[in-house]
Amino acid sequence: MSVTVYEPDVLVANGVVTPRGRLAVDAAGRVVATPPGAAAIRLEGKALLPGLVNAHSHAFQRVIRGRAEHLARGKSADDFWSWRETMYAAATALDPDGVELASRQAFVEMALAGVTAVGEFHYVHHQSDGTPYSDVHELARRVVKAARDVGLRIRLLRVAYARAGFQVAANPRQRRFLDPDAATALERTASLRRALQGDGLVSVGLAPHSVRAVPREWLEAFGASKEEVVHLHVAEQPAEIAACLTEHGRRPVELLADTGLLKRGTTLVHAIHLEDRERSLVGRSGAGVCACPTTEANLGDGVVAADALLAEGVPLSLGSDSHATIGLLEEARRLEEHLRLVRGRRAVLDPGDGEPHGLSARLFDFASRGGARALGLPGGSLAVGDPADFFTVALPPGLTAPLEAAVFGHAAVRDVAVEGRFLVRDGVHPLAAPTAIAFSQLVSRLQP
Repeated sequence: MSVTVYEPDVLVANGVVTPRGRLAVDAAGRVVATPPGAAAIRLEGKALLPGLVNAHSHAFQRVIRGRAEHLARGKSADDFWSWRETMYAAATALDPDGVELASRQAFVEMALAGVTAVGEFHYVHHQSDGTPYSDVHELARRVVKAARDVGLRIRLLRVAYARAGFQVAANPRQRRFLDPDAATALERTASLRRALQGDGLVSVGLAPHSVRAVPREWLEAFGASKEEVVHLHVAEQPAEIAACLTEHGRRPVELLADTGLLKRGTTLVHAIHLEDRERSLVGRSGAGVCACPTTEANLGDGVVAADALLAEGVPLSLGSDSHATIGLLEEARRLEEHLRLVRGRRAVLDPGDGEPHGLSARLFDFASRGGARALGLPGGSLAVGDPADFFTVALPPGLTAPLEAAVFGHAAVRDVAVEGRFLVRDGVHPLAAPTAIAFSQLVSRLQP
């Protein structure tokens, strides 16, 4: 059996930090026990860690980075809802080539930041007038192709979208998102899964967009389905809570519990504006929460009460969402730092075990193993039998603790591998330069 062995200055694997540890990878790209006496490839000055998992991405939104950071003419304030109109304009303008190119740019940036797997929350399905493409999965295939060209593992979370909101007039900018009914949304999710079979690095899940975008009967149909990985936006904005109470007399988490969607395998994205009893419901259900701190800050959404969620036993993961910036380690750091501002103290998410590396280890776990769990993907820890999805960072002078270097030390990502195959070597991805040129041209064409 052909085995390649890597020996970094520090190895983080299966929750253990080992100076001059060794990681053995077989020809199938799996972590195996290191054969006795095996020669190793030295990774001098580097720490090797489990690959990061981006549990929530809207790749096409990369085209609007920096384009909505101002007040519109005649406006005295800006918020999520006005930003959303800019996003809708971009979603309307992109053709299939544009969707693929924008996605490839986002995925290249993820790879350069140590991400090895992504959960793509995909809702741009149809032509700009709402007519399905001759291949109803055209745009989903383009997004998947972009991820695989870059080398990432991907869970395509196909979004179900029914309406602009309860008793809200149809929004023509949402026509590309809509399915006619819940049965069609489920059938298209299943047929997409069949269409993408054959690549072990590609999988499909279901994503009801939000309780405002789908009615109760859709949620009930999804709750009764056999879909094992379900993601949806929940409680991102107070207006969503008010609308849910008006329509259902229930808060969003309570509605999900009523409809069978609050369960193990479900991930609630954001979950910012929750009451204590809702966090308790989530904790008892086995569902998880995905926080996206850089987007939540950029949009003025609020701060995820990660400390309160952890107290209820809720597993956490992280996502880069709108791609205001792309870096799971920054998301991990911001999760803690936002809480420091709100709580007025430091080390809010420290597990309290007295270990000097406890906080860094916990935050890193959200960005790696937590994301793999949320997406139902293997790995996240580099245990024997896991896929060899990993990255390395250059250890900064005077900082040899790898988790602190990664989470708080702004250590530079140097190498990234998926199933033992390198996507990034010494900070370079072969698609980065040509993709950046083409992407810049795309954005120029989209400028109003």
